[in-house]
Amino acid sequence: MIVVTTEKIPGYKVVEVKGIARGGVVRATHLGRDIIAGFRNLVGGEVKEYTEMMAEAREIALQRMIKNAEEMGANAVIGMRFMTSNVGQRMAEVYAFGTAVVVERE
Repeated sequence: MIVVTTEKIPGYKVVEVKGIARGGVVRATHLGRDIIAGFRNLVGGEVKEYTEMMAEAREIALQRMIKNAEEMGANAVIGMRFMTSNVGQRMAEVYAFGTAVVVERE
């Protein structure tokens, strides 16, 4: 599966548009991460526990989007984007989406 943020893939042509491929996940923090993050907040700097949690969430959302595109019969996703939003006080949604297409080499 080719996944790009651009509208075109160099060396390929789009022969069919399948539709919007999407995948999302909502991740919640847990008490252990929150306590450690609270300590880091006191001294400043990166909150690595949350950085890792969001990286994991992006990977899950990306893999779910790829699976959705495959189920539609696509072999590529163009115009891929991530979106994040808060869901409640201690939860974040990460959403991956793009246009599922069939491409062929030029």
